[in-house]
Amino acid sequence: MNRQAQAALLFLVGGAVLHAGFTDLYLRYVKAGLRPLLLVAGIVLIVAAIATVWYEWRQPREAEANQPAREHQDRRSHAHHEPRISWLLVLPLFALILVATPALGSYSAMRTGTALQKPWGFPALPAGDPLPLSVVDYAGRAVYDHGHALDDRQIKITGFITLDRNGAPYLTRMVLNCCAADAQPVKVGLTGQIPPVLAPDTWLEVIGTYTAKQTKDPVNDGVIPFINISQARPVPAPHNRYED
Repeated sequence: MNRQAQAALLFLVGGAVLHAGFTDLYLRYVKAGLRPLLLVAGIVLIVAAIATVWYEWRQPREAEANQPAREHQDRRSHAHHEPRISWLLVLPLFALILVATPALGSYSAMRTGTALQKPWGFPALPAGDPLPLSVVDYAGRAVYDHGHALDDRQIKITGFITLDRNGAPYLTRMVLNCCAADAQPVKVGLTGQIPPVLAPDTWLEVIGTYTAKQTKDPVNDGVIPFINISQARPVPAPHNRYED
């Protein structure tokens, strides 16, 4: 791999990163808040590629001006090339361009214990029912605030269906700390008027009320709260399938 090939590869990777950052594609890999850094990284890669080409174009001309032709020829004949294994760097580029990586779903969620953690606090909830909450927010309030702010409220949450080994359904969202590589599920059990047929990875919007019912995640013994469903309907997958 010579410098020209390195520059071309840098340019293509930078272009692919910018494409992902300017579209929704980046949401399959990193959390939404990292979008500015992703765009900066793409720009830096493209600038590095342009600088590499400029350096390679400028260096021979300076050598021709300052050295005899024979010395220049000797130097060029001994030009350093990077190891051929460097071409393996092309593989991630092809993966990013050609493979549309799906968001993590029920397969990963049911093999990973719930990642629910105690929130720093519980902000006041707005008026009006049904109250839209994220799966993480509802689960945190149900477990660690014991549903104090949720009593007598109609709550609306959306997630994808996961089924445990016994067929019990959970409404789940994958939570990101940084990127999809560290995604972990937060699960909410379903009780009440559960639809008779639920397929894994189906996205469901449910309206219900808080219940004190809880269970233990069989993977890591984490606490899983429940919601008492009064209405449920299938919905399309959201714009961002992960929660922060």
